Amino acid sequence: MGKNIFFEYLKIALQSIKSQALRTILTALIIAIGISALVGILTAIDAIKASLTGEFALLGANTFTIQNRGPNIRIGRSGERPKNYPPITYYEAMRFKERMSTRVSRTSVSFVASGIAQLSFEGQSTNPNITIMAADENYLQTGGYSLESGRNLSIADVQNASAVALIGQEVVRRLFPKVNPVGKFISVGNDRYRVVGVLAPKGNSFGFGGDKSVFIPITKARTKYATANRSFAINVMALEGLKLNEAIDEATATMRAVRKLNPLEESNFNIIKSDSLSEDLIDNLSYVSMAAVIIAAITLLGAAIALMNIMLVSVTERTREIGVRKAIGAKSRAILSQFLTEAIAICLLGGLGGILLGILIGNLTSQAVDGPFILPWNWMSLSAILCFFVGLISGFYPALKASRLDPIESLRYE
Repeated sequence: MGKNIFFEYLKIALQSIKSQALRTILTALIIAIGISALVGILTAIDAIKASLTGEFALLGANTFTIQNRGPNIRIGRSGERPKNYPPITYYEAMRFKERMSTRVSRTSVSFVASGIAQLSFEGQSTNPNITIMAADENYLQTGGYSLESGRNLSIADVQNASAVALIGQEVVRRLFPKVNPVGKFISVGNDRYRVVGVLAPKGNSFGFGGDKSVFIPITKARTKYATANRSFAINVMALEGLKLNEAIDEATATMRAVRKLNPLEESNFNIIKSDSLSEDLIDNLSYVSMAAVIIAAITLLGAAIALMNIMLVSVTERTREIGVRKAIGAKSRAILSQFLTEAIAICLLGGLGGILLGILIGNLTSQAVDGPFILPWNWMSLSAILCFFVGLISGFYPALKASRLDPIESLRYE
């Protein structure tokens, strides 16, 4: 097909599309919905993966957590159910911290005191979605946090159960939009805490961020949020010069000694590496990708049927036009190419709209999880190819039917 002939076919196709604007728009809209579902969900997944990788990277490659249960990362009924072990008590956690060599690792003990706290300051209040984190003097380092201003929780704060707090950026925005919060007193229920430091921006994606968090000394939190079966989490960061596996081996031996396990007993605690946790989360996102592909396939199947119907109606309505073209010398191949070009053009127009909408949806999700702006070139290319083949397959039978029309009978058609 020559270049000039292709553009002639395209011109005729666009004229035909314009003359059937309503039907074309409806069909293109169905295609756009399917493509936007595909591109939007897959772009959002890419953004979530990037955000997860960034969040866990902040914890450091040499960081792991000891807790009494495994991560509950399961989609549907697949995957292994996490094991639950006896709670790690405060005294066990503190004995572990004392026994671990500070020369080769940094250890912190923590627990989530509340996830629905509401803070107030001079008549201003936050939403009741602030996380109160019970932490010690090492938690900032092992948790991948840093300070924007003020100071960290000190050993004295922990030993004396001082009523002091570190606050995240969301708390600052809500309570201290124009005031330096360091030195001010915030209220959590009936308790008052003096702000000694402000956390640097970290984001809030997947619950790992610190912007909606408040850190208070773990000893103070135990007096306010203690429960009978409270289990404490232990974060360990291997310092420079010690490989992660060596630190895990040392931590395992120390924790087994703390929990008084004999050599034949199975360890009754879980050790979770930050990078393996992110990998598990990312692997499970493949199920969402499969769902996106299935949704897009079903929608595109409906669009293909609708497009074939439109093209068959178009062939019927343009029977005399086809007869005239054949009478003046148009070959069957030219008629076939013309109608195929029209079907593919409709699909590509719908696909373009779907790609743009999908990029918008995906990047809105990315913004919500503090991910980067993403242009999913792979998914865009895949969508364009899908649209091309949907148009080709849907338009082939109507185009073949049009190319086989008898010119004499077509000229008689009313």
